[in-house]
Amino acid sequence: MENNVPKVVCFGEVLWDVFPDKRLLGGAPLNVANRLHQLGAEALMLSSVGNDDPGKEVLSQLDRSGLSSRGISISEYKPTGTVQVSLRDGIASYRITDDVAWDHIKIQNDMLEEVLQADALVFGSLALRHEHNLKLLESLLDNSVFAIFDLNLRPPFYTDELLSSMMMRADLIKLNDEELEYVCNLLQIDSKDLETQVREIAKKTGTRMVCVTLGDRGAVLLRNEKYIQRKGYKVAVADTVGAGDSFFAALIYELLSGSSAEDALAKGCALGALVASKTGANCEVTPAEIHLLMNS
Repeated sequence: MENNVPKVVCFGEVLWDVFPDKRLLGGAPLNVANRLHQLGAEALMLSSVGNDDPGKEVLSQLDRSGLSSRGISISEYKPTGTVQVSLRDGIASYRITDDVAWDHIKIQNDMLEEVLQADALVFGSLALRHEHNLKLLESLLDNSVFAIFDLNLRPPFYTDELLSSMMMRADLIKLNDEELEYVCNLLQIDSKDLETQVREIAKKTGTRMVCVTLGDRGAVLLRNEKYIQRKGYKVAVADTVGAGDSFFAALIYELLSGSSAEDALAKGCALGALVASKTGANCEVTPAEIHLLMNS
């Protein structure tokens, strides 16, 4: 894949993050797809919006950003998704509307061919809260060459059975430090040592790569039995919405582009920090800003 433009399909929620004073386009898979597009990847988003004004605005914003909306179906029966976002000291909490358009994703047959041709399929747990999407994703996983699972746990929209099943199907698992504790309990991993925990997750799930984000403390990555830890970059935090998604997009882009695991982790940490220093998940970050922070 080196020297080729990475082709990535992202599956899941497209929604509006509703803050007390504004509304911003979001959803973890969309944030990843949008950032991958900005980094230069060929990204395709598979989701659904309602046939309503918020849904039309989603498509309009995607058109303006240059990210293709070909994989986004329009539901005549369900509204476009929304999330009420509350911020305390820059840390976000969410109240997620249930049974919305992205719970009922539909794709055309030609999209299956896109999944076959893609270098990776990215998905999270939230979009699998109902049976329809779960069955659809499982059919996509049967046709994918590299499955990437971002746990992105949002209580109460997951079960232990779902998480175990999806981790078993993934080639790369990404989780944060809070999710790590949950997964260790789920998989009966007793060690408190971070490296041992990550290696045990890989062993118990049969997964090739495991990444854990540690907030401002950086991130770790296990790849091909090699364990790498990277310290975080210090920034003044505006809000954390989408910072983990941008980290993940940079990590995916660099790994698929042939970069070393060390370089991929460093770029991910830098981009995630810069997004946390700004407002909103899809804020603009320039290559010059990334370069400056990485060399500071």
